[in-house]
Amino acid sequence: MAERMGVSRVTLGRLERGDLSVGLGVLVRALGVLGLEDDLTKLAGDDELGRRLVDAASVTKRRQGGSE
Repeated sequence: MAERMGVSRVTLGRLERGDLSVGLGVLVRALGVLGLEDDLTKLAGDDELGRRLVDAASVTKRRQGGSE
């Protein structure tokens, strides 16, 4: 899989572990190799629940004197 993506095994392993330092391009290549490139639209879609969770966390931090 790493060879087909054009990345090292180490990079593929980091992607599989969810390492946030792996670039989006690597994820796009992985989706392409797996025939799931159309799923990128789903990943980038509107995430209402995620937005609410982030908003709630930022309100809580402001109340506690956080820096956001």
